Amino acid sequence: MKQLHKQSSINHRRDEEILIPQTPPYSPKSLKHPRSLPRSINYLFKEQRLLFIFIGILIGSTFFILQPTLSRLGPTETHPSIPKSLSNNVVSHTQEFSVSNQNPIHGKVGRVPVGIGRRRMRIVVTGGAGFVGSHLVDKLIGRGDEVIVIDNFFTGRKENVVHLFGNPRFELIRHDVVEPILLEVDQIYHLACPASPTNVMGTLNMLGLAKRVGARFLLTSTSEVYGDPLQHPQKETYWGNVNPIGERSCYDEGKRTAETLTMDYHRGDGVEVRIARIFNTYGPRMCLDDGRVVSNFVAQAIRKQPMTVYGDGKQTRSFQYVSDLVDGLVALMEGEHIGPFNLGNPGEFTMLELAEVVKDTIDPSATIEYKPNTADDPHMRKPDISKAKELLNWEPKIPLREGLPLMVNDFRNRILNEDEGKGA
Repeated sequence: MKQLHKQSSINHRRDEEILIPQTPPYSPKSLKHPRSLPRSINYLFKEQRLLFIFIGILIGSTFFILQPTLSRLGPTETHPSIPKSLSNNVVSHTQEFSVSNQNPIHGKVGRVPVGIGRRRMRIVVTGGAGFVGSHLVDKLIGRGDEVIVIDNFFTGRKENVVHLFGNPRFELIRHDVVEPILLEVDQIYHLACPASPTNVMGTLNMLGLAKRVGARFLLTSTSEVYGDPLQHPQKETYWGNVNPIGERSCYDEGKRTAETLTMDYHRGDGVEVRIARIFNTYGPRMCLDDGRVVSNFVAQAIRKQPMTVYGDGKQTRSFQYVSDLVDGLVALMEGEHIGPFNLGNPGEFTMLELAEVVKDTIDPSATIEYKPNTADDPHMRKPDISKAKELLNWEPKIPLREGLPLMVNDFRNRILNEDEGKGA
């Protein structure tokens, strides 16, 4: 009886194994159903879903096709332009995409509508708290760029950039470019070059930064690379007449070496470079006692001191207003030509003629004091700017007699404050 029951149980289990299908081992392919495609099609057609999809595509396409046309037909929203005085002060920090090309004398302004135009750049300006650098920073901030100023305040002053401290697109780093620094930037304006080995070491470090991050590099060289020129006016093709061991040679040869390094990095490492040779520049924010002839004459006349003329006063110089120089630097950086380019005003003055202009502007009773001439002082200095006019579409617009009074106003205020601080 037990054997019969056991045999019946075995037969019953065999019947269950036959009736119940065995579960196959797991396979990703087993998840795909052969009827999934017809089901998807049925889902799209069910309740007119396909119609709604086509209507959505049609509405979206119509918007993107008509939107540019409607923008041109409708009123263009333009932010107020940023007025720029001769001191290039930034009046508003909220106009992110405004572009001001206002000439400080003639008042021409160009505007770019919001959202149209150039990409915002991240730019380093070494020596950006100095005379020229601070005016350049104002222009870059005014057109909507992000600017990082690197300055050790050897000749620069915080007062020159203090009006930008609340601007979110402005950053100030106290740093000596003799030491390397790593930043992520698009462009480098290298202005930090006092008469010292900074010309070489600082330039090397900034060129190394440009190489690492792929930034475009602009070197502000000088007309001093021409030395005491035998060619007049001086063209960029002129190699100069420099005393390599003279009293002025540290600055002259330092700048010539900086130009050499710049071109070597361009040829050997593919760094995008630009070279500007700057001639005598004047304007607000110059150091009161930096030894430059214009600042010397102006400060002495305001302080009722004799204006110091070295030698016979017949040596010539050319003087450009700072906003003209800044426009030239930006045109060079944004252009496609390496240079070098002379950036200066071809208007030529002897030192005695300059002294007369200062007297007419400040004090007709001012006197002149003659002293022996300095060593290796150039007899003539006048730029040939035909290359910049042709390739950069740049030339200075502000003559000396129009620009000098604005510098005088700045000097008067600072000398008055200086005297008040001393209790005078």
